[in-house]
Amino acid sequence: MFESLQEKLEGALKRIRGHANITEENVAEALSEVRRALLDADVNFGVVKKFIDDVREKSLGLEVKGNVLPGQLMIKLIHDELVALMGSSKEELKLAPQAPTVVMVAGLQGSGKTTFCAKLAFQLKKKGRQPLLVACDVYRPAAVDQLKTLGQSMSLPVYSKEDGKPQDIANEAMQYARKFGRDVVIIDTAGRLTIDEDMMQEVADLKAITKPHEILFVCDAMTGQDAVTTAQAFHDRLELTGVVLTKLDGDTRGGAALSIRAVLGKPIKYVGVGEKIDQLESFHPERIASRILGMGDIITLVEKAQQQIDEKEAERLEEKLRKNQFSFEDFLDQLRMIKKMGSLRDLLGMIPGMDKAMRGVEIDERAFGRVEAIILSMTREERQNPKLLNGSRRRRIAAGSGTSIQDVNRLIKQFEDMQKMMKNMTRGRMAQMMGQQAGLRR
Repeated sequence: MFESLQEKLEGALKRIRGHANITEENVAEALSEVRRALLDADVNFGVVKKFIDDVREKSLGLEVKGNVLPGQLMIKLIHDELVALMGSSKEELKLAPQAPTVVMVAGLQGSGKTTFCAKLAFQLKKKGRQPLLVACDVYRPAAVDQLKTLGQSMSLPVYSKEDGKPQDIANEAMQYARKFGRDVVIIDTAGRLTIDEDMMQEVADLKAITKPHEILFVCDAMTGQDAVTTAQAFHDRLELTGVVLTKLDGDTRGGAALSIRAVLGKPIKYVGVGEKIDQLESFHPERIASRILGMGDIITLVEKAQQQIDEKEAERLEEKLRKNQFSFEDFLDQLRMIKKMGSLRDLLGMIPGMDKAMRGVEIDERAFGRVEAIILSMTREERQNPKLLNGSRRRRIAAGSGTSIQDVNRLIKQFEDMQKMMKNMTRGRMAQMMGQQAGLRR
């Protein structure tokens, strides 16, 4: 995420780190590099100009005190300005005081609208809502089938109609939602170009029929400021209430994320960070700014862990650790939990300093699969008592898992090292860590 922009900003800020004072000359030199980095990231020119002017004005009034270095002050200033540029704080989905809340999703074809609709429905269902998905994309081949398949995977209804017009489908879906108590209606519209007047009129008609409380524009985060131009055209026609950035887990340049709020004046509400149904996150400007500057995102990492950790399971695991009974079966459970949290590279990127340390390093995501295969090739008795794993058993496990004896030996050694490390962990220390992160959220 934002790797190229992060690397260039890091190089720009090096120019001021070695100075004892903040002067007009060294600020100008650093900001010249920052400007170039932002323009290379395809950030809107007007946004870049205002950003640089604001940082310059505030930096020249800074006073270096105590042990704080000029470079640290500049990083904080740029971080704060990035946060302000992207919206200052998280914006929640607005729910109607009287159900149903109507969310209309619009955007270009291929931006990820249908997948986002399903992800949003999944998130709302987890919060106790009763969403209804509405298939109004009647033009793209298999779009309706895709939404039905996603809805079925979540046990959620999808309203659709063969050979129906989108306006009729939306109107009937609203009646269905009121009749069956669905409190959030999510309307998936067809992808359209802003120059296609008939298609733009159709989405305007859908707005008139459903009177949505939220109109969200979905754009591909990898498209740069072109997404901003398109979003503006949709906003002029529909009066958007928010933006969704998809594919933020890819090689995102940063142009859309850093430009769209400033140009549209509308908040980024969600970001897609993967293809799986649960890989949708609320947009936190301060966390994204921290990641752009290589400062990590520990709060999101802890939140992801908390979503996967069951309290009773954690207590059971802690008891086993105290009694030195942590087995390969427990190890396999923890491995699967980490896999559910997302890409290993993304998780490492949330740890301060790791983005820089891992730059250029290839991470083999398939390693999890090999480890899982090795453990599953053990008997239940062997998983519970690793001391049984002698030479002949290790050869059998290697053959059964399609790996080498060296792979099996390496895993067993890593497991033994982890056992020793985890024995030192106590519930009090873990609770203290969680408490510290809760304090950060406040």
